Amino acid sequence: MKVILLEDVKALGKKGEIVKVSDGYANNKLFRENLGVEATTANLARLKAEKKYEEKVSAQKLADAKEFAKKIEEVIVTVGIKAGAGGKTFGSVSSKEIAQAAKNQFNFEIDKKKLVITDAIKAAGTYEVAVKLHPQVTATLRVSVKES
Repeated sequence: MKVILLEDVKALGKKGEIVKVSDGYANNKLFRENLGVEATTANLARLKAEKKYEEKVSAQKLADAKEFAKKIEEVIVTVGIKAGAGGKTFGSVSSKEIAQAAKNQFNFEIDKKKLVITDAIKAAGTYEVAVKLHPQVTATLRVSVKES
């Protein structure tokens, strides 16, 4: 019997795949636990429509990420770091501080987990921080660190 998987099933396949299984396994396991449906013409048409919709949504997300990346690369976010006598700084600038500064200054919603800081920012100056917006889109955010 051919079955369309509704969920990922270990050692069988991923969601949306069409697999061939025995009638007993399909009836007793997959159908009862809502892990799959029979691969009828109507179900195959629904699967095709769902895949088409998912492709459209993912294309829209990619376009949005590219547009946001252009906006991010045009600005410079300013962040303050505490400094003592002689310009010695205390601590470093965190991704949380950068994300909060971007929100306050430009109203950009950037998740702190998407910021990729390669080396700790421990001194005043201008730095480039990668922002992973989408698996295919990475933007560069310029961060200006000032002593406060």
